[in-house]
Amino acid sequence: MGDPKPASPPHGPWLTRRQCLALPLATMAAGCAGPQASSQRLVEVDLVASPSTALLRGAGQPPVDVWSYGGAVPGPQIRAVQGSRLRVNFENRLPVETTVHWHGLRVPHAMDGVPHLTQAPVPPGGRFRYEFDLADAGTYWYHSHLRSSEQVERGLHGSLVVEEARPPAVDRDLTWVLDDWRLSRDGRISADFAQPHDVAHAGRIGNVVTVNGQPPADLRVRRGERLRLRLVNAANARIFGLQFDGHRPLVIAVDGQPVAPHEAQRNTVVLAPGMRVDLVLDATGRPGERHAVGDVFYPRAAYDLLRIAYDEGELRSTPLPPPGALAANPLPEPDLAVAKVHELRFAGGMHGGLHQAMLDGRSVPFMSLLRTGKAWAVNGVVADSHVHEPVLTLRRGGSYRLQFINDTRWHHPMHLHGHAFRVLSRNGQPTRHREWQDTVLLAPDEKVEVAFVADNPGDWMLHCHVLEHQDGGMMAVVRVA
Repeated sequence: MGDPKPASPPHGPWLTRRQCLALPLATMAAGCAGPQASSQRLVEVDLVASPSTALLRGAGQPPVDVWSYGGAVPGPQIRAVQGSRLRVNFENRLPVETTVHWHGLRVPHAMDGVPHLTQAPVPPGGRFRYEFDLADAGTYWYHSHLRSSEQVERGLHGSLVVEEARPPAVDRDLTWVLDDWRLSRDGRISADFAQPHDVAHAGRIGNVVTVNGQPPADLRVRRGERLRLRLVNAANARIFGLQFDGHRPLVIAVDGQPVAPHEAQRNTVVLAPGMRVDLVLDATGRPGERHAVGDVFYPRAAYDLLRIAYDEGELRSTPLPPPGALAANPLPEPDLAVAKVHELRFAGGMHGGLHQAMLDGRSVPFMSLLRTGKAWAVNGVVADSHVHEPVLTLRRGGSYRLQFINDTRWHHPMHLHGHAFRVLSRNGQPTRHREWQDTVLLAPDEKVEVAFVADNPGDWMLHCHVLEHQDGGMMAVVRVA
Protein backbone atom coordinates (compact mmCIF):
# COMPACT_ATOMS: atom_id res chain seq x y z
CA MET A 1 0.00 0.00 0.00
CA GLY A 2 1.39 3.37 -0.97
CA ASP A 3 1.40 6.84 0.51
CA PRO A 4 -1.76 8.96 0.47
CA LYS A 5 -2.38 11.39 -2.33
CA PRO A 6 -2.41 15.20 -2.02
CA ALA A 7 -4.74 16.90 0.43
CA SER A 8 -8.42 17.50 -0.25
CA PRO A 9 -11.36 18.63 1.90
CA PRO A 10 -12.85 15.85 4.09
CA HIS A 11 -16.41 16.64 3.10
CA GLY A 12 -18.35 18.08 0.19
CA PRO A 13 -19.92 21.55 -0.07
CA TRP A 14 -23.35 22.28 1.32
CA LEU A 15 -26.00 23.50 -1.08
CA THR A 16 -27.34 27.04 -0.68
CA ARG A 17 -31.10 27.07 -0.31
CA ARG A 18 -33.50 29.79 -1.27
CA GLN A 19 -35.86 29.19 1.66
CA CYS A 20 -33.57 27.60 4.26
CA LEU A 21 -29.80 27.55 4.40
CA ALA A 22 -28.17 24.14 4.63
CA LEU A 23 -26.99 24.48 8.22
CA PRO A 24 -26.25 21.95 10.96
CA LEU A 25 -29.12 20.65 13.01
CA ALA A 26 -28.75 23.14 15.86
CA THR A 27 -29.26 26.03 13.45
CA MET A 28 -32.01 24.34 11.46
CA ALA A 29 -33.91 23.53 14.65
CA ALA A 30 -33.95 27.19 15.63
CA GLY A 31 -36.48 28.05 12.96
CA CYS A 32 -36.90 28.15 9.19
CA ALA A 33 -40.50 27.02 9.02
CA GLY A 34 -41.78 26.52 5.49
CA PRO A 35 -43.96 29.17 3.86
CA GLN A 36 -46.78 26.71 3.17
CA ALA A 37 -47.21 25.03 6.55
CA SER A 38 -46.09 26.17 9.99
CA SER A 39 -45.88 22.57 11.24
CA GLN A 40 -43.46 21.38 8.54
CA ARG A 41 -40.19 22.84 7.34
CA LEU A 42 -39.95 23.42 3.61
CA VAL A 43 -36.40 23.10 2.33
CA GLU A 44 -36.17 24.49 -1.19
CA VAL A 45 -33.08 24.16 -3.36
CA ASP A 46 -32.09 25.05 -6.89
CA LEU A 47 -30.10 22.31 -8.63
CA VAL A 48 -28.49 22.82 -12.04
CA ALA A 49 -26.85 20.12 -14.15
CA SER A 50 -24.21 21.50 -16.51
CA PRO A 51 -20.79 20.84 -18.03
CA SER A 52 -17.98 21.79 -15.69
CA THR A 53 -14.45 20.83 -14.68
CA ALA A 54 -13.03 19.07 -11.62
CA LEU A 55 -9.56 18.54 -10.17
CA LEU A 56 -9.86 14.77 -10.20
CA ARG A 57 -6.06 14.37 -10.37
CA GLY A 58 -5.22 17.03 -7.81
CA ALA A 59 -4.56 20.76 -7.64
CA GLY A 60 -1.26 20.48 -9.55
CA GLN A 61 -2.83 18.79 -12.57
CA PRO A 62 -5.07 20.16 -15.34
CA PRO A 63 -8.79 20.03 -14.57
CA VAL A 64 -10.91 17.29 -16.11
CA ASP A 65 -14.07 17.98 -18.11
CA VAL A 66 -17.09 16.60 -16.25
CA TRP A 67 -20.84 16.95 -15.97
CA SER A 68 -21.89 18.22 -12.58
CA TYR A 69 -24.64 19.40 -10.29
CA GLY A 70 -24.07 22.92 -9.06
CA GLY A 71 -20.68 23.13 -10.75
CA ALA A 72 -19.05 20.62 -8.39
CA VAL A 73 -18.25 16.91 -8.27
CA PRO A 74 -19.80 15.51 -6.20
CA GLY A 75 -22.77 17.83 -6.37
CA PRO A 76 -23.59 20.03 -3.38
CA GLN A 77 -24.68 18.14 -0.32
CA ILE A 78 -28.37 18.63 0.45
CA ARG A 79 -29.14 18.59 4.19
CA ALA A 80 -32.50 18.76 5.94
CA VAL A 81 -34.09 17.63 9.20
CA GLN A 82 -36.21 14.47 9.28
CA GLY A 83 -39.86 15.36 8.68
CA SER A 84 -39.02 18.27 6.37
CA ARG A 85 -40.45 18.61 2.90
CA LEU A 86 -37.82 18.90 0.18
CA ARG A 87 -38.45 20.88 -2.99
CA VAL A 88 -35.79 20.72 -5.70
CA ASN A 89 -36.07 23.08 -8.66
CA PHE A 90 -34.01 21.23 -11.24
CA GLU A 91 -32.66 22.79 -14.43
CA ASN A 92 -30.87 20.88 -17.19
CA ARG A 93 -28.06 22.83 -18.90
CA LEU A 94 -26.46 19.70 -20.33
CA PRO A 95 -26.38 19.00 -24.08
CA VAL A 96 -28.45 15.83 -23.46
CA GLU A 97 -31.65 14.92 -21.63
CA THR A 98 -31.44 13.66 -18.05
CA THR A 99 -33.34 12.96 -14.80
CA VAL A 100 -32.52 12.93 -11.07
CA HIS A 101 -33.10 9.83 -8.93
CA TRP A 102 -33.18 10.08 -5.11
CA HIS A 103 -31.39 6.87 -4.19
CA GLY A 104 -32.70 5.21 -1.02
CA LEU A 105 -35.43 7.75 -0.28
CA ARG A 106 -38.99 6.41 -0.14
CA VAL A 107 -40.42 9.03 -2.46
CA PRO A 108 -43.75 9.04 -4.34
CA HIS A 109 -43.60 7.24 -7.66
CA ALA A 110 -43.82 10.44 -9.73
CA MET A 111 -40.73 11.82 -7.97
CA ASP A 112 -38.44 8.81 -8.44
CA GLY A 113 -36.61 10.17 -11.47
CA VAL A 114 -36.72 7.11 -13.73
CA PRO A 115 -37.03 8.15 -17.40
CA HIS A 116 -40.30 7.20 -19.11
CA LEU A 117 -41.35 5.02 -16.17
CA THR A 118 -42.01 7.83 -13.65
CA GLN A 119 -41.39 10.99 -15.68
CA ALA A 120 -40.45 12.24 -19.11
CA PRO A 121 -36.73 12.98 -19.45
CA VAL A 122 -35.80 16.60 -18.85
CA PRO A 123 -34.53 17.96 -22.19
CA PRO A 124 -31.61 20.37 -22.59
CA GLY A 125 -32.80 23.72 -21.29
CA GLY A 126 -35.73 22.06 -19.50
CA ARG A 127 -36.82 22.18 -15.87
CA PHE A 128 -38.53 19.82 -13.45
CA ARG A 129 -39.67 20.23 -9.86
CA TYR A 130 -39.09 17.34 -7.47
CA GLU A 131 -40.97 17.58 -4.17
CA PHE A 132 -41.43 15.02 -1.40
CA ASP A 133 -41.41 14.51 2.36
CA LEU A 134 -38.29 13.24 4.11
CA ALA A 135 -39.73 10.51 6.31
CA ASP A 136 -36.48 8.69 7.04
CA ALA A 137 -33.33 10.09 8.63
CA GLY A 138 -30.02 8.87 7.25
CA THR A 139 -27.43 9.13 4.50
CA TYR A 140 -28.69 9.03 0.90
CA TRP A 141 -27.58 10.30 -2.48
CA TYR A 142 -28.92 11.59 -5.77
CA HIS A 143 -27.78 10.82 -9.31
CA SER A 144 -28.84 10.68 -12.92
CA HIS A 145 -30.92 7.67 -13.95
CA LEU A 146 -30.79 8.23 -17.70
CA ARG A 147 -27.89 6.54 -19.49
CA SER A 148 -26.49 6.40 -16.00
CA SER A 149 -23.42 4.34 -16.89
CA GLU A 150 -22.25 7.47 -18.73
CA GLN A 151 -23.93 10.29 -16.81
CA VAL A 152 -22.99 9.10 -13.32
CA GLU A 153 -19.45 8.34 -14.54
CA ARG A 154 -19.18 11.90 -15.88
CA GLY A 155 -19.98 13.23 -12.39
CA LEU A 156 -23.76 13.57 -12.00
CA HIS A 157 -24.16 12.59 -8.37
CA GLY A 158 -24.23 14.13 -4.89
CA SER A 159 -25.02 13.26 -1.28
CA LEU A 160 -28.20 13.95 0.68
CA VAL A 161 -28.28 13.88 4.48
CA VAL A 162 -31.50 13.77 6.48
CA GLU A 163 -30.64 14.73 10.06
CA GLU A 164 -32.15 12.88 13.01
CA ALA A 165 -34.27 14.93 15.39
CA ARG A 166 -31.73 13.95 18.06
CA PRO A 167 -28.47 13.14 16.30
CA PRO A 168 -25.71 11.31 18.18
CA ALA A 169 -23.16 13.46 19.97
CA VAL A 170 -20.05 13.68 17.80
CA ASP A 171 -17.34 16.27 17.34
CA ARG A 172 -17.52 16.25 13.56
CA ASP A 173 -19.96 14.91 10.96
CA LEU A 174 -18.09 14.14 7.72
CA THR A 175 -19.13 12.68 4.38
CA TRP A 176 -16.87 10.75 2.04
CA VAL A 177 -18.29 10.27 -1.45
CA LEU A 178 -16.10 7.49 -2.82
CA ASP A 179 -15.71 7.21 -6.57
CA ASP A 180 -13.39 6.05 -9.28
CA TRP A 181 -12.80 7.33 -12.78
CA ARG A 182 -11.41 5.84 -15.96
CA LEU A 183 -9.12 8.50 -17.38
CA SER A 184 -7.30 8.16 -20.69
CA ARG A 185 -3.69 9.16 -21.22
CA ASP A 186 -4.69 12.69 -22.20
CA GLY A 187 -6.36 13.16 -18.81
CA ARG A 188 -9.93 13.05 -20.11
CA ILE A 189 -12.70 10.74 -18.98
CA SER A 190 -12.51 7.75 -21.29
CA ALA A 191 -15.50 7.71 -23.64
CA ASP A 192 -15.80 3.90 -23.79
CA PHE A 193 -19.04 3.88 -21.80
CA ALA A 194 -20.90 0.55 -21.59
CA GLN A 195 -17.94 -1.12 -23.30
CA PRO A 196 -18.87 -4.77 -24.05
CA HIS A 197 -16.11 -6.24 -21.89
CA ASP A 198 -17.26 -4.15 -18.91
CA VAL A 199 -20.89 -5.07 -19.48
CA ALA A 200 -20.20 -8.81 -19.45
CA HIS A 201 -17.62 -8.80 -16.64
CA ALA A 202 -17.22 -6.71 -13.47
CA GLY A 203 -18.32 -3.37 -14.89
CA ARG A 204 -16.35 -0.17 -15.47
CA ILE A 205 -13.50 -0.14 -12.93
CA GLY A 206 -11.62 3.15 -13.00
CA ASN A 207 -7.92 3.92 -12.68
CA VAL A 208 -8.22 7.01 -10.45
CA VAL A 209 -9.91 6.93 -7.03
CA THR A 210 -11.29 10.09 -5.43
CA VAL A 211 -12.87 11.15 -2.16
CA ASN A 212 -15.31 14.00 -2.67
CA GLY A 213 -14.07 14.51 -6.21
CA GLN A 214 -10.38 14.94 -5.37
CA PRO A 215 -7.38 12.72 -4.64
CA PRO A 216 -7.78 11.38 -1.10
CA ALA A 217 -6.25 13.47 1.68
CA ASP A 218 -5.09 12.75 5.20
CA LEU A 219 -7.93 12.78 7.70
CA ARG A 220 -6.49 15.02 10.41
CA VAL A 221 -7.78 14.30 13.92
CA ARG A 222 -6.96 14.92 17.57
CA ARG A 223 -6.74 12.26 20.22
CA GLY A 224 -10.10 11.74 21.92
CA GLU A 225 -12.13 13.12 19.00
CA ARG A 226 -15.30 11.31 17.92
CA LEU A 227 -16.33 11.45 14.26
CA ARG A 228 -19.44 10.44 12.40
CA LEU A 229 -18.24 9.31 9.01
CA ARG A 230 -20.84 8.94 6.26
CA LEU A 231 -19.57 6.76 3.41
CA VAL A 232 -21.26 6.84 -0.02
CA ASN A 233 -20.15 4.66 -2.95
CA ALA A 234 -20.90 6.59 -6.16
CA ALA A 235 -18.67 4.47 -8.41
CA ASN A 236 -20.09 2.72 -11.46
CA ALA A 237 -18.73 -0.68 -10.46
CA ARG A 238 -15.88 -0.56 -7.93
CA ILE A 239 -16.61 -2.21 -4.58
CA PHE A 240 -14.72 -0.66 -1.67
CA GLY A 241 -13.55 -2.72 1.33
CA LEU A 242 -12.12 -0.27 3.86
CA GLN A 243 -9.91 -1.29 6.77
CA PHE A 244 -9.10 1.31 9.43
CA ASP A 245 -5.71 0.28 10.77
CA GLY A 246 -5.34 0.93 14.49
CA HIS A 247 -9.00 1.86 14.92
CA ARG A 248 -12.26 0.05 15.61
CA PRO A 249 -15.04 2.07 13.99
CA LEU A 250 -18.62 1.08 14.73
CA VAL A 251 -21.27 0.72 12.03
CA ILE A 252 -24.38 2.65 13.16
CA ALA A 253 -26.40 2.74 9.91
CA VAL A 254 -26.51 0.92 6.57
CA ASP A 255 -28.15 2.52 3.54
CA GLY A 256 -29.43 5.26 5.83
CA GLN A 257 -31.22 2.86 8.18
CA PRO A 258 -30.12 2.50 11.83
CA VAL A 259 -28.54 -0.74 12.96
CA ALA A 260 -27.26 -1.91 16.36
CA PRO A 261 -23.75 -0.40 16.68
CA HIS A 262 -21.20 -3.07 15.80
CA GLU A 263 -17.77 -3.60 14.34
CA ALA A 264 -17.68 -4.58 10.70
CA GLN A 265 -17.00 -8.24 9.94
CA ARG A 266 -13.24 -8.84 9.65
CA ASN A 267 -12.76 -5.14 10.38
CA THR A 268 -13.65 -4.43 6.74
CA VAL A 269 -16.39 -1.96 5.81
CA VAL A 270 -17.72 -3.18 2.45
CA LEU A 271 -19.54 -0.72 0.21
CA ALA A 272 -20.84 -1.82 -3.17
CA PRO A 273 -22.00 0.79 -5.71
CA GLY A 274 -25.08 2.59 -4.41
CA MET A 275 -24.53 1.60 -0.77
CA ARG A 276 -23.97 3.89 2.19
CA VAL A 277 -22.54 3.11 5.62
CA ASP A 278 -22.42 5.44 8.65
CA LEU A 279 -19.57 4.91 11.11
CA VAL A 280 -18.67 6.28 14.52
CA LEU A 281 -14.89 6.57 14.62
CA ASP A 282 -13.11 7.32 17.90
CA ALA A 283 -9.64 8.79 17.49
CA THR A 284 -7.71 6.65 19.97
CA GLY A 285 -4.20 7.16 18.58
CA ARG A 286 -1.44 9.41 19.88
CA PRO A 287 -0.18 12.76 18.58
CA GLY A 288 2.04 12.34 15.54
CA GLU A 289 0.77 8.88 14.61
CA ARG A 290 -0.45 8.04 11.10
CA HIS A 291 -2.73 5.09 10.41
CA ALA A 292 -3.69 3.80 6.97
CA VAL A 293 -7.24 3.43 5.72
CA GLY A 294 -6.75 0.68 3.17
CA ASP A 295 -9.03 -0.49 0.40
CA VAL A 296 -8.61 -4.27 0.33
CA PHE A 297 -11.69 -5.56 -1.48
CA TYR A 298 -9.59 -6.63 -4.47
CA PRO A 299 -6.64 -8.29 -2.66
CA ARG A 300 -4.29 -8.20 -5.65
CA ALA A 301 -4.92 -4.48 -6.08
CA ALA A 302 -5.02 -3.36 -2.42
CA TYR A 303 -3.83 0.17 -1.71
CA ASP A 304 -3.93 2.89 0.93
CA LEU A 305 -6.89 5.17 0.29
CA LEU A 306 -5.65 7.74 2.81
CA ARG A 307 -4.23 8.01 6.33
CA ILE A 308 -5.62 9.13 9.67
CA ALA A 309 -3.05 11.69 10.85
CA TYR A 310 -2.95 12.82 14.48
CA ASP A 311 -2.27 16.46 15.28
CA GLU A 312 -0.55 17.57 18.47
CA GLY A 313 -2.60 17.80 21.65
CA GLU A 314 -5.78 16.00 22.53
CA LEU A 315 -9.43 16.89 22.53
CA ARG A 316 -10.28 14.82 25.60
CA SER A 317 -8.38 12.41 27.81
CA THR A 318 -11.30 10.26 28.94
CA PRO A 319 -12.81 8.05 26.23
CA LEU A 320 -16.46 8.65 25.41
CA PRO A 321 -18.95 5.88 26.24
CA PRO A 322 -19.99 3.63 23.35
CA PRO A 323 -22.61 5.25 21.13
CA GLY A 324 -26.20 4.18 21.52
CA ALA A 325 -28.40 3.01 18.67
CA LEU A 326 -30.01 5.60 16.44
CA ALA A 327 -33.77 5.97 16.57
CA ALA A 328 -35.52 3.67 14.10
CA ASN A 329 -37.11 5.13 11.00
CA PRO A 330 -40.87 4.62 10.45
CA LEU A 331 -40.58 1.51 8.29
CA PRO A 332 -43.43 -1.00 8.37
CA GLU A 333 -42.34 -4.39 9.70
CA PRO A 334 -43.15 -7.30 7.36
CA ASP A 335 -45.23 -10.13 8.79
CA LEU A 336 -42.96 -13.07 8.01
CA ALA A 337 -45.58 -15.63 9.02
CA VAL A 338 -47.89 -14.67 6.14
CA ALA A 339 -45.39 -13.12 3.73
CA LYS A 340 -45.63 -14.43 0.19
CA VAL A 341 -42.37 -15.73 -1.25
CA HIS A 342 -41.05 -14.85 -4.72
CA GLU A 343 -37.80 -15.94 -6.35
CA LEU A 344 -35.70 -13.62 -8.46
CA ARG A 345 -32.86 -15.32 -10.27
CA PHE A 346 -30.02 -13.30 -11.80
CA ALA A 347 -28.10 -14.96 -14.62
CA GLY A 348 -25.64 -14.14 -17.35
CA GLY A 349 -22.23 -12.59 -17.77
CA MET A 350 -19.06 -14.26 -18.92
CA HIS A 351 -18.27 -17.66 -17.43
CA GLY A 352 -21.92 -18.09 -16.42
CA GLY A 353 -24.51 -20.66 -17.41
CA LEU A 354 -26.92 -18.47 -19.37
CA HIS A 355 -27.39 -20.05 -22.81
CA GLN A 356 -30.35 -17.96 -23.96
CA ALA A 357 -32.85 -15.45 -22.60
CA MET A 358 -35.94 -13.53 -23.65
CA LEU A 359 -35.31 -10.13 -25.26
CA ASP A 360 -38.20 -8.15 -26.79
CA GLY A 361 -40.38 -11.26 -26.69
CA ARG A 362 -37.87 -13.48 -28.49
CA SER A 363 -35.58 -16.19 -27.18
CA VAL A 364 -32.05 -15.03 -28.04
CA PRO A 365 -28.83 -17.08 -27.70
CA PHE A 366 -26.27 -15.67 -25.26
CA MET A 367 -23.65 -14.88 -27.91
CA SER A 368 -26.26 -12.97 -29.90
CA LEU A 369 -27.16 -11.02 -26.76
CA LEU A 370 -23.53 -9.98 -26.40
CA ARG A 371 -23.53 -8.56 -29.91
CA THR A 372 -26.46 -6.31 -28.95
CA GLY A 373 -24.71 -5.05 -25.79
CA LYS A 374 -26.71 -7.32 -23.46
CA ALA A 375 -25.41 -9.98 -21.08
CA TRP A 376 -27.73 -10.35 -18.08
CA ALA A 377 -31.24 -11.55 -17.30
CA VAL A 378 -33.70 -11.46 -14.40
CA ASN A 379 -35.86 -14.59 -14.31
CA GLY A 380 -34.79 -15.29 -17.87
CA VAL A 381 -35.75 -11.86 -19.27
CA VAL A 382 -33.28 -9.24 -20.51
CA ALA A 383 -34.38 -5.64 -19.96
CA ASP A 384 -33.89 -3.31 -22.91
CA SER A 385 -35.29 -0.12 -21.36
CA HIS A 386 -36.70 1.26 -18.12
CA VAL A 387 -40.26 0.42 -19.23
CA HIS A 388 -41.26 -3.22 -19.54
CA GLU A 389 -43.70 -5.75 -18.10
CA PRO A 390 -43.37 -6.25 -14.34
CA VAL A 391 -41.43 -9.26 -13.14
CA LEU A 392 -43.65 -9.17 -10.02
CA THR A 393 -47.00 -7.60 -9.18
CA LEU A 394 -47.44 -7.13 -5.43
CA ARG A 395 -50.53 -6.19 -3.45
CA ARG A 396 -50.23 -2.82 -1.77
CA GLY A 397 -49.79 -3.29 1.98
CA GLY A 398 -48.81 -6.95 1.64
CA SER A 399 -45.74 -8.56 3.24
CA TYR A 400 -43.30 -10.27 0.88
CA ARG A 401 -40.15 -12.33 1.05
CA LEU A 402 -37.90 -12.08 -2.00
CA GLN A 403 -35.23 -14.68 -2.64
CA PHE A 404 -32.40 -13.12 -4.63
CA ILE A 405 -30.35 -15.86 -6.32
CA ASN A 406 -27.07 -14.93 -7.99
CA ASP A 407 -26.44 -17.57 -10.66
CA THR A 408 -23.40 -15.70 -11.99
CA ARG A 409 -19.65 -15.46 -11.35
CA TRP A 410 -19.83 -11.76 -10.55
CA HIS A 411 -20.89 -9.50 -7.69
CA HIS A 412 -24.23 -7.68 -7.98
CA PRO A 413 -25.50 -4.90 -5.68
CA MET A 414 -29.26 -5.18 -6.20
CA HIS A 415 -31.18 -1.95 -5.61
CA LEU A 416 -34.96 -1.66 -5.16
CA HIS A 417 -36.53 1.76 -5.67
CA GLY A 418 -39.21 3.19 -3.40
CA HIS A 419 -38.72 0.76 -0.51
CA ALA A 420 -36.30 -0.58 2.06
CA PHE A 421 -36.12 -4.27 2.94
CA ARG A 422 -34.83 -6.38 5.81
CA VAL A 423 -31.95 -8.70 4.89
CA LEU A 424 -33.00 -11.96 6.56
CA SER A 425 -30.43 -14.53 5.49
CA ARG A 426 -27.44 -15.30 3.29
CA ASN A 427 -27.15 -18.82 1.88
CA GLY A 428 -29.75 -19.96 4.40
CA GLN A 429 -27.92 -18.54 7.41
CA PRO A 430 -29.77 -15.80 9.35
CA THR A 431 -28.07 -12.44 9.28
CA ARG A 432 -26.80 -11.21 12.62
CA HIS A 433 -28.19 -7.67 12.42
CA ARG A 434 -31.18 -8.06 10.06
CA GLU A 435 -30.21 -4.81 8.39
CA TRP A 436 -32.69 -2.62 6.58
CA GLN A 437 -31.18 -1.90 3.17
CA ASP A 438 -32.17 -0.68 -0.28
CA THR A 439 -29.04 -1.98 -2.03
CA VAL A 440 -27.84 -5.46 -1.08
CA LEU A 441 -24.62 -6.99 -2.36
CA LEU A 442 -24.79 -10.54 -3.70
CA ALA A 443 -21.53 -12.44 -4.02
CA PRO A 444 -21.12 -14.94 -6.86
CA ASP A 445 -23.42 -17.96 -6.40
CA GLU A 446 -24.94 -16.40 -3.27
CA LYS A 447 -28.61 -16.53 -2.24
CA VAL A 448 -29.98 -13.66 -0.14
CA GLU A 449 -33.49 -13.48 1.29
CA VAL A 450 -35.07 -10.10 2.05
CA ALA A 451 -38.50 -9.07 3.32
CA PHE A 452 -40.54 -5.88 3.18
CA VAL A 453 -44.03 -4.41 3.09
CA ALA A 454 -45.03 -3.28 -0.40
CA ASP A 455 -46.60 -0.04 0.80
CA ASN A 456 -45.49 2.42 -1.90
CA PRO A 457 -47.72 2.15 -5.01
CA GLY A 458 -46.27 2.31 -8.49
CA ASP A 459 -43.88 0.60 -10.88
CA TRP A 460 -40.45 0.42 -9.23
CA MET A 461 -37.07 -0.40 -10.69
CA LEU A 462 -35.13 -3.37 -9.35
CA HIS A 463 -31.67 -3.45 -10.87
CA CYS A 464 -28.00 -4.14 -10.38
CA HIS A 465 -26.14 -0.97 -9.39
CA VAL A 466 -23.08 -2.00 -11.32
CA LEU A 467 -24.31 0.40 -13.96
CA GLU A 468 -22.90 -1.55 -16.88
CA HIS A 469 -24.83 -4.61 -15.67
CA GLN A 470 -27.99 -2.49 -15.59
CA ASP A 471 -27.27 -1.40 -19.16
CA GLY A 472 -26.64 -5.03 -20.05
CA GLY A 473 -30.13 -6.15 -19.01
CA MET A 474 -30.05 -6.80 -15.24
CA MET A 475 -33.07 -4.66 -14.56
CA ALA A 476 -36.73 -5.39 -13.82
CA VAL A 477 -39.94 -3.68 -12.74
CA VAL A 478 -41.74 -4.55 -9.50
CA ARG A 479 -45.34 -3.31 -9.53
CA VAL A 480 -47.12 -2.40 -6.29
CA ALA A 481 -50.86 -1.96 -6.83
